Amino acid sequence: MKFGKYSVQIIDVGRFGLDGGAMFGVVPKPLWSKAYHPGDAVNRIPMATRLLLLEWDDRRLLVDTGNGTKLSSKLREIYAVSPLYPPLEHVLADAGIPPETITDVLLTHLHFDHAGGATRMNDGNIIPTFPNARYYVQADQLAWARNPTEKDRASFMPENYEPLADAGLLDTVEGSVHLTPELSVHPLFGHTQAMQVLLLQTDDGTLFYPADLLPTHAHVPIPYVMGYDNYPLTTIREKKQWLERAAREGWIVVFEHDAFVAAGTIAHTDKGYALESRVEIEQFVPVRTEQ
Repeated sequence: MKFGKYSVQIIDVGRFGLDGGAMFGVVPKPLWSKAYHPGDAVNRIPMATRLLLLEWDDRRLLVDTGNGTKLSSKLREIYAVSPLYPPLEHVLADAGIPPETITDVLLTHLHFDHAGGATRMNDGNIIPTFPNARYYVQADQLAWARNPTEKDRASFMPENYEPLADAGLLDTVEGSVHLTPELSVHPLFGHTQAMQVLLLQTDDGTLFYPADLLPTHAHVPIPYVMGYDNYPLTTIREKKQWLERAAREGWIVVFEHDAFVAAGTIAHTDKGYALESRVEIEQFVPVRTEQ
């Protein structure tokens, strides 16, 4: 899909599972199971890792990096990480995008399911997956990741980002910043400290990548807030602010973790905000290894 000079593609790099109750907070299971998925035998619901690739001029910007391949076998079992998807660098290479050609990596935040693919194992060492890229994260998010609370400590794994800092590839961003005249990032504070969302605004329309503000289309209704969020009332305020603009201006919203709906538009109905229609954005889905 084209937005002005920007080519936009979704890169589908995996499936995993998270507890449905944690994903929907105080919303009762009879409601969230109907809105999204009833969950498996241990209440996990299917999650995707849909990354965003933007290309313009001589730039290739990748937004988030998925779970990566460094999780222990225990964690891969807990989070039902699918073994059928190749590593991120192989997925990109199969899509005709050698990892060495990625110039920029935007990390919305440093939870393992967003930053895990930023580094990889190589002969026993952990190295940056994209050696020629600059990686960007909000300064407050990096500081939080280095000193997390007991509530969210397990979501931050230093091996996903400290090797980037050690290699001199990790740049910090402070506040709302325009990366280009059309492309901007904005920090939010409900899910975790200074998670940044991406907004691409062109004459051809607006694309919004809200990360874990709206992880799936079932999280569009205001009360559907994750138990994982550190400050759920802040998330509610942020959802109201961004959904109002998205609905009024007809934005295309990409749902990073939605296993069923990749992108869509938002409507403000008599019952609140809801998915209006699905939008097809070109996706690269890797050839998975059958087992």
